[in-house]
Amino acid sequence: MATITESQRRGALTHPDIERHEEVNRDILNMLSRPGKGWWALLGLCVLGIGVFFTSWGWQIYRGIGVSGLTSPVGWGAYITTFVFWVGIAHSGTLISAILFLFRAPWRQSVYRAAEAMTVFGVMTAGLFPLIHVGRVWHAYWLIPYPNQRFLWPNFRSPLVWDVFAVTTYFTVSAVFFYLGTIPDVAAARDASTGLRKKLYSVVAMGWRGTDREWHHFGKAYIFLAGLATPLVLSVHSVVSWDFAMGIVPGWHATIFAPYFVAGAIFSGVAMVITLAVPLRKVFKLEAYLTIKHFDALSKLILLTSLIVLYAYLTEFFMAWYSGEPPEKQMFWNRLFGDYWWATWTMLVCNGFVPIMLWFKRVRHSIPALFVVSIFINIGMWFERYVIIVTSLSHEYEPFAWGMYRPSIVEMGILVGSFAWFGFWFLIFTRMLPPVAIAELKEVVAPRMRKNETKSVEA
Repeated sequence: MATITESQRRGALTHPDIERHEEVNRDILNMLSRPGKGWWALLGLCVLGIGVFFTSWGWQIYRGIGVSGLTSPVGWGAYITTFVFWVGIAHSGTLISAILFLFRAPWRQSVYRAAEAMTVFGVMTAGLFPLIHVGRVWHAYWLIPYPNQRFLWPNFRSPLVWDVFAVTTYFTVSAVFFYLGTIPDVAAARDASTGLRKKLYSVVAMGWRGTDREWHHFGKAYIFLAGLATPLVLSVHSVVSWDFAMGIVPGWHATIFAPYFVAGAIFSGVAMVITLAVPLRKVFKLEAYLTIKHFDALSKLILLTSLIVLYAYLTEFFMAWYSGEPPEKQMFWNRLFGDYWWATWTMLVCNGFVPIMLWFKRVRHSIPALFVVSIFINIGMWFERYVIIVTSLSHEYEPFAWGMYRPSIVEMGILVGSFAWFGFWFLIFTRMLPPVAIAELKEVVAPRMRKNETKSVEA
């Protein structure tokens, strides 16, 4: 009969420091109590950033789209770059929640709620940029593909039309999936709260009592939505990639854009999960819930997707050379050594070389190091979209049509403000809803054992 030691038993558990289910309710619901100074300081910073965002956008509406740096030949600049970036960020929330749920990943419970919220807020942020990009925002409803009295029938062969359907469907399913998963936890918050907050939670929980019948229907609905959301995870960013791959612009054909974009979206989204989880863990003292094992698993996911993304980069350069097409060869030479070399090399360093450090266990188990790596990846992924869009449009077939694009201060204000907009909603989320799934976490917490059994357990 073999026996395992206490350290081996703790090492086999995802949450070794949580011994009782009551601790989960106490610690997670405590996050919804009165916020501290740090939370208010971050909220104030986000409100300031939102002020910059709407001031910049308001100035553009007042003066016209000419205050941006958009001009011929670069009609898509920082706005479309940031739109694709936020769609990519939104991508991995549903991946972590739905796909890891279907595969029964044991480390999913502590991170998926924040990742789902990130998805919803990421799509909300991305959805602002088509409105900003059209300039005359009061005509933005023309983007919606519907038959109308002006006989402007939608062109269903255009990937831009597919985009509308893909993003809105993804947002709807992700929002419903997010809301459904919160119901049992909101009911727990309702039972522990008083006053106006109790009334609010009572409405949101829809009378949840936790009966066997309710849990049965909840489980069926949850797995159905997880199955429905999984193909959407793969399809939505594939459709976004076809915005480019369906064009005849050099640089948009040298690799297979759909898997390239999907891997890149997961890569950037998981990095953003780490960027959000690290301060969340520190501020709310969630060390027992967001353990080294969670960050190690997320790091390995980043490492896998970074290799796919790096392979796609190398494929682009190889195919441009191997194709023998002068415009393609010239395009990729220009990317490395032309006017936008700084953007390309930032992309390669942040997305190709920095993640290599995650091969080392010491880096994967260091929370500060992971936070820094995740910031680099976020920067690198924004520049990846910038390189794809701007360098290609600025350097197409005819030399006389080449041109430079420089983002204006208005575009930079809107870009920075979009992060504040996203952060504002995420901070509100941390005070209004349990950021860690209480009910599902209890399913993986080991039951309390007798004192003599904790010392030596028969294996």
